[in-house]
Amino acid sequence: MGHYYMGTGNADNEDAISSIILGNSLLTARGIPVAVEYDVKNALSMKIMDSSGAGGSFTEYYAMDWKEDVVLMGHDGPGHIAIVQGKTKVRPLKFYHGKFGRGLSVEMSVKHGPVTLLSVIEAEGGRLKLLVAEGESVPDPVLEIGNTNSRYKFPIGERRFVNDWNALGPAHHCAVGIGHLADKIAKLGRLLGVETVRVC
Repeated sequence: MGHYYMGTGNADNEDAISSIILGNSLLTARGIPVAVEYDVKNALSMKIMDSSGAGGSFTEYYAMDWKEDVVLMGHDGPGHIAIVQGKTKVRPLKFYHGKFGRGLSVEMSVKHGPVTLLSVIEAEGGRLKLLVAEGESVPDPVLEIGNTNSRYKFPIGERRFVNDWNALGPAHHCAVGIGHLADKIAKLGRLLGVETVRVC
């Protein structure tokens, strides 16, 4: 499922929005992925990951730590609370990040260890491709801002990962799940007749 919201002035809508991140995270953890910003292709990525038993948390770039060679990724929801490292926190925010509204947000990090990123991308002629990368969720401090947030290392290094991944034209969102699943995703692609491109 995908949705998009923006605006003020309707008290009932503003009240509903105040708990939408938490609600979306609960649905996502129950096998009903919800993609915010109406990124329906990412809802597909999340569903593929969840159906593989890997989770499938909504994510995007936050920052790059050149010194530690890691990419910080996360989002304001929905986080997949079944793949959390430690405890999931529900944090009230006076202002949602990058959009109108205020309310509860989900703060979590993805379980440390092997992870896979997946993006359903649109290729030439409207065809779909599966874009995949394997890496590691690693410890160390993350931004405590009421969002999902994790640090990822990639075997080809942060700079090459960012360049190679973005050269293929994905949306800025992707799904992250636990475990290394590139081979499994490639098999799914062959069954569906969809090309799979592996960055690392």
